Amino acid sequence: MVYKKRKIKVFRPRKKKESIDVVISKLKQDYEKIDPSSIEKFDDFPLSAPTIKGLKENKYLIPTEIQRESIGYSLRGEDILGAAKTGSGKTLAFLIPVLELLYCNKWTRSEGLAALIITPTRELAYQIFETLRKIGIHHEFSAGLIIGGKDLKFERKRLDQCNIMICTPGRLLQHMDENPLFDCSNMLVLVLDEADRCLDMGFESTMNSIIENLPPERQTILFSATQTKSVRDLARLSLSNPHFISVHETSEYSTPAGLVQSYMVCELHDKMSLLWSFIKNHLHHKVLVFMSSCKQVKYFYEVLCKLRPGTSLLALYGTMHQTKRMAVYESFCRKQRAVLFATDIAARGLDFPAVNWVVQLDCPENANEYIHRAGRTARFQKSGESLLVILPSETPILEQLESKKIPIQEIKVNPSKLTSVQRTLEATLAKDHILKESAQRAFVAYIKSVFLMKDKKVFNVSALDTDAFARSLGLAVPPRVRFLQKWKKSKEAKIIAKESEDLTLNNDLRNKLNKTSDYENSEDEPESDHSYRKDSYKFHDDGISDEENDDLLTIKRKDHNIPDNNDDIQENSNNEEQIYGDFNKKNKKPLTKAALAKKMIKKKIKPNQKTVFDEIGEVVLDKTKTKVSDLAREYENSYDIGGIDIEKAKQILREEDKFDKQLFREKVKAKHREQKRKAKEAKRAEMEDASSDDDVSVDLSWLPDPDKVYGKNNNSELDNDSQPESNSNYEDEDDDDEDEKDEELSQIHKPTKRKLLISNSNKKRKKLNEIEDEPVDTGLSLVEDEELALQMLDT
Repeated sequence: MVYKKRKIKVFRPRKKKESIDVVISKLKQDYEKIDPSSIEKFDDFPLSAPTIKGLKENKYLIPTEIQRESIGYSLRGEDILGAAKTGSGKTLAFLIPVLELLYCNKWTRSEGLAALIITPTRELAYQIFETLRKIGIHHEFSAGLIIGGKDLKFERKRLDQCNIMICTPGRLLQHMDENPLFDCSNMLVLVLDEADRCLDMGFESTMNSIIENLPPERQTILFSATQTKSVRDLARLSLSNPHFISVHETSEYSTPAGLVQSYMVCELHDKMSLLWSFIKNHLHHKVLVFMSSCKQVKYFYEVLCKLRPGTSLLALYGTMHQTKRMAVYESFCRKQRAVLFATDIAARGLDFPAVNWVVQLDCPENANEYIHRAGRTARFQKSGESLLVILPSETPILEQLESKKIPIQEIKVNPSKLTSVQRTLEATLAKDHILKESAQRAFVAYIKSVFLMKDKKVFNVSALDTDAFARSLGLAVPPRVRFLQKWKKSKEAKIIAKESEDLTLNNDLRNKLNKTSDYENSEDEPESDHSYRKDSYKFHDDGISDEENDDLLTIKRKDHNIPDNNDDIQENSNNEEQIYGDFNKKNKKPLTKAALAKKMIKKKIKPNQKTVFDEIGEVVLDKTKTKVSDLAREYENSYDIGGIDIEKAKQILREEDKFDKQLFREKVKAKHREQKRKAKEAKRAEMEDASSDDDVSVDLSWLPDPDKVYGKNNNSELDNDSQPESNSNYEDEDDDDEDEKDEELSQIHKPTKRKLLISNSNKKRKKLNEIEDEPVDTGLSLVEDEELALQMLDT
């Protein structure tokens, strides 16, 4: 028999899991032992198990230099100013400490907001949110992406459930002002990514309002490739003993080592042909092209799509809808070869994989912007190339790049590979008027962007050949640039004013010199006055020649200098946004809207107020709009800074209620008077209509026939019998007489109401009860009537 071996199970005691409190206490103790030089992997950091697992799953194994140096300080809760090259992993450097901070505090969803991460652009916020989802997948915290262009109602309902909020400044401030569910009183950490951009002039007022609403006791972390060191910015953030970590400060160059940088000097009208030739020669590369304005990006994208260069074209700019912006961003990340036209919204922090070329078609504002633009390639120790296209007038930017330790070399265009597309563009715009309008807007937008730049040594709008630039865009006629025309007129007016002022000063000086010479030659001049004038003009006849006297009398402007032409241009261009004033007035600054408002406040003039005066000259008050009581006027004229006095406001309301009730009663009485007046006028009109009806207007058809009621009139029968027969003309006359009598009889037998109405008429009527027989008028003379009567008797 074959016996089978029996399997025996060995039960070993399982290791008891440590409680979360014990794990957290061990992690906190290890924070103090972190040595950046000894860390080679993320496992060497005292991190929680969910964080380590998320990092491994996404293949984040070896920390970068900025992560190695900064994570230890962040875990201890200290404030950090982190600066590192583009593409050095700054995002993980602040996301890992945020997750660990919430884990160690056992933060739950019901406890609300714990970490606030602010970025300048929506695309960067979306990128940070996606990275957080990857590495924090095993944590139980809730995170929210709060950016413009998304559903505001959806965000409002769920804002109180977010533990980590990634947002842009504008939308965050909107929720702070409008959303009652927003509560940051328990917030632990504030993170500013691209901190120098968040704190600059563009976001200054918004960030000041946000920082005022945040709790002062918090940890603050700032990261950027070009970190701010301004004491004013750091004071705004209430930093306490921050650690400035700049891992590449001592390095030879401030840009990545794998980045090949070059520049090219090109005329403005050759930029379009240069871009077209570059794209045609790099069809199998991934290219990012930076421009200065949204309208330029839109036009270049549309017109090059019409020309079909043979590669995929994309556009990313600020005025696009948010859904489309995110679709373009994701599409460019996925593509292996494409050309993306973008403004500076794509220059900060975005991680586009495998970008081969970054072309800066328009000159950046300063060296920091150049670093951020060029940093979209050669990320994470990869290679890439950058090309800067500048105008001959923009060459001073090279000095700034050199001072920032940026290695850049000049290259020149190969004329054999440069293809002109001006004729093709002109034909394309001639067919499409919408594209032509887009080209005109792009032209004006570029001129305006150059005009508004701060550094006038680099950006000189007077050096631009606008006509040639318009033709290169395909426009036969250059569009009118109104603000540039105003600026040129103001500059010419200032030059003329300066010349006229110099001329008047010289004339006045000559007149004074002539007067003094006359006084010297005259013998009747008093000695005291003569000596005074000599001293006032410093005339000393100590053997000084006339030529030396001429040199002595030249005006030396020690206290004030009249600016020359270049200074005038620079001063005017620095105030380019203030073009509201009268430029023809000399020695006056342009008058801004803020200055006008201050003047109105000083003069105590209330805007949009209409004052009505009566015949005597007193002010007529509109009781519906102004306060009538003396107590209210006294309160309005007083300047109390302490706020609103509730009790006094109640008294004012009671006083104003009395006047309001009286005004309401007057309105009701006036309304009743108006109703009575209208009723009287209607009744009077009815009476006048009834009395003005004449006899013809009275309907007598309802009356019975008087001959049937009373029989025929005997008098009329007698008259007819006694009257001899005559011609037909006379018979007709008798019939008319009978008709008149019938009408009279019918009027006699009318009802009493009709009698009253007819008797009250304005016309003169005969008495109803008197009927007189009038003689028949034959229309013949008296002699003819007698002859007619004799003839009738003879017959």
